[in-house]
Amino acid sequence: MRTVTLCVAFVLAAVPFASRAVDGTITFNGEITDKTCTIVTPQGTDFTVTLPTVSSSTLAAAGQVAGRTPFSINISDCNPGEVATYFEPGATVDLGSGRLNNAATTAAATKVQLQLLGANNLFLPVVSAGAGSTQANSQWVTVNAGGSADLNYFVEYYATGPSTPGEVTSSVKYTIIYN
Repeated sequence: MRTVTLCVAFVLAAVPFASRAVDGTITFNGEITDKTCTIVTPQGTDFTVTLPTVSSSTLAAAGQVAGRTPFSINISDCNPGEVATYFEPGATVDLGSGRLNNAATTAAATKVQLQLLGANNLFLPVVSAGAGSTQANSQWVTVNAGGSADLNYFVEYYATGPSTPGEVTSSVKYTIIYN
């Protein structure tokens, strides 16, 4: 009997009995829609934007930019409303700055990133959930009466310090979101 009591005592001692007060409740809301659009960008859903070749002297100090290049995501067959591009944070994104890291593997330029800008020429940082507004890297565009919209952006080189010559390549995944 003493052995059983001792075993029960050890088992009960191993079970945590800490009581914790509930501090609050978080409620999550969302919506699933049947709205869709067709991406009609000439190169398709996956495409390449080629920036101009620039001199490293134009990127000699942190914060300098060069080679601003426009690109568009063209969509059609949309329901009325607003659409935006959500740039997804991923392996190529510097989550501290919201810019795209140089992923070139041979002869890579150093101390340079790519940054995305909206049609208004303002920086669109690629941010992750919980790191501020995930809509910060989106710009809303109204779908026209014909059901299409052009989501216009720019990409440019951004110096994180005195940049060295070399290749620059990066990528970002995107999702069309609806309002």
